[in-house]
Amino acid sequence: MSYSGKPNEEMGLDSLTDQLRDSLSSLEANKPDFRELDLGSPVSPLRTRGLNTTATTTTTTTTSSSSSSSGSVSGSRNGHNPVLKSGHSGELCSSSETCPPTSFRNSKQGTTRSDPLIYSAGGSQSSVNSPAPVNVLPAGNICPSGRILKPGMAMTSRSSKTDVLGSGTGNYGHGSIMRGGGTTKCSNLDAGNSLSSSTSTVRGSVGGARMGGVDPEELKRAGNEMHKKGHFGEAVVLYDKAIALAPGNAAYRSNRAAALMGLGRVAEAVRECEEAVMLDPNYWRAHQRLGSLFIRLGQIENARRHLCFPGHHTDPSELQKLQLVEKHLNKCSDARKVNDWKNVLRESEAAIAAGANYSPQLFMCKAEALLKLHQLEGAQSCLSNIPKLEPYSNSCSQSRFFGMLSEAYTFLVQAQIEMSMGRFENAVTAAEKAGQIDPQNGEVSMLLHNVRLVARARARGNDLFKSERYTEACSAYGEGLRLDPLNSVLYCNRAACWFKLGMWERSIDDCNQALHIQPNYAKALLRRAASNSKLERWADAVRDYEILNRELPDDNDVAESLFHVQVALKKSRGEEVYNMKFGGEVEEVLGLEQFRVAISLPGISVVHFKTSSNLHCKQISPFVDTLCGRYPSINFLKVNIENIPAVADAENVKIVPTFKIYKNGSRVKEIVCPSCDMLEHSVRHYSF
Repeated sequence: MSYSGKPNEEMGLDSLTDQLRDSLSSLEANKPDFRELDLGSPVSPLRTRGLNTTATTTTTTTTSSSSSSSGSVSGSRNGHNPVLKSGHSGELCSSSETCPPTSFRNSKQGTTRSDPLIYSAGGSQSSVNSPAPVNVLPAGNICPSGRILKPGMAMTSRSSKTDVLGSGTGNYGHGSIMRGGGTTKCSNLDAGNSLSSSTSTVRGSVGGARMGGVDPEELKRAGNEMHKKGHFGEAVVLYDKAIALAPGNAAYRSNRAAALMGLGRVAEAVRECEEAVMLDPNYWRAHQRLGSLFIRLGQIENARRHLCFPGHHTDPSELQKLQLVEKHLNKCSDARKVNDWKNVLRESEAAIAAGANYSPQLFMCKAEALLKLHQLEGAQSCLSNIPKLEPYSNSCSQSRFFGMLSEAYTFLVQAQIEMSMGRFENAVTAAEKAGQIDPQNGEVSMLLHNVRLVARARARGNDLFKSERYTEACSAYGEGLRLDPLNSVLYCNRAACWFKLGMWERSIDDCNQALHIQPNYAKALLRRAASNSKLERWADAVRDYEILNRELPDDNDVAESLFHVQVALKKSRGEEVYNMKFGGEVEEVLGLEQFRVAISLPGISVVHFKTSSNLHCKQISPFVDTLCGRYPSINFLKVNIENIPAVADAENVKIVPTFKIYKNGSRVKEIVCPSCDMLEHSVRHYSF
């Protein structure tokens, strides 16, 4: 149906034109914001436009024969009449908005015509003859520009309900629109889309938009279920797929962060939360999650900035945790300034226990305190247990710890420990990394300077020692010790110089210093034992060589040295020593007379009573051979009571394995079915 074109039937053309002009002015003044999004697909959500016009409605008939699957409107523009360009998608109004007719003047007919937006599907004809608001739902839309209007932003009339983009009950084209809530809650996960209190930020894809038959909302819900069951790895995979379909959805990022936290991948979780906050700066849940993560990392200022987010209530338990960690960190910092390392150790452990259990800096602080307290092994152990958080996020790398950038502090402590262990090249490398990260920090600059000087002093001392210039070498090592008084390697190297100079007391003193810093330092033990031997302090020498023999059971030189100092110790006590030789084996007894002669020899004899078939005897026999090498001053014998029952009867042996220890022919100890540790303890006791 069309107008006749007669002048008296133009329905007040001037009045209608004025009303249309007013409507267009309202459109320009109330134009909604939109966010740009590229889905990697020509399919894009519809634009939403609200126009509340008061133009007189007329009966119109419009026919569309487009073969495109998306609705389109073509027309011309004269004066102020709006035009929808060909190829753009139609616009969908919310339920409370009025879909106005698009009016334009037909220059040929000289008439005014008002047409509603027409959506065609498969070339079918569609006509609308109604003055009432029309809610038209398209079968699919092609939007080459890739631009979408932000949902829920009407011009003059807003819906009272929040538009939630998700998997609704009706599917229109490639997605669906669901009014109202319609979301489910999943513990601390975000079951719905990312919705702030005032706006809904969805960049990249409308939640629930299907791409290739996959709905990201369904993937998110499946991920939530996996998270509930504790299957965090599977949850991460599902969230990854949802993010690939809707990279701009902040809720997917936040949920992925929660799953990463469950896997202990804290640094990755921080980056995901930061991405969610970047996508939606008002996303309160992501801010809270990010604040909790920063507490675990010991980054107080970052944590406070996100936990105390303006306009939202702070979780009291997280706030209490933040305050407790901050209190211990402040005490730790104060103690470190005055070198109170016991309090530094105590407060760093308290901060970790209070919730900052993923802070590399706090673990490094604990390691530094242990190093300063001469507990190098504990410092090394702490260093090996530090959480691995690389690569850092921007927030992590820019945070400060004890006045320096956090990452620089970790390298500063690492350099000190490497230096104490004698790994000078590694120490220089770590100190240089700290200097590159925070070149303006005075403590970092001083450490780098000292580490380089100590490394040079050690290298110069080694060269002088090789040239047999021992006095000058002592001075070089001493120069390094003035800069690094906790360097066990420099003490041990200087002890070697004192030994060469015949100054054995000073050699023992430096070895003691090295062993105080690094207990069981093999070279220091060896040089102290050698110096004690020179001073004929046999008991002290035996003690050091026995420790070395246990640590280095296959070292023949250590075993031989132990044998000689044991013999010397016996002689110094007035004991008769003869027919003793190093490297003896366990002697097999073949008769009663041989047995009696063997146990009557001066010194200690250990006899192993055994049988060939007994399992316990088979298991402990190799260990007896080992003891024979470790304690060469002791005579070891073995008696097979099945072959020589007379010996068993004479010694009243009923159970095997049985061990008897004799001293100068008299039995002093009997052990039945001992463990290896028990047997060695008894042998060592009687070896002196």
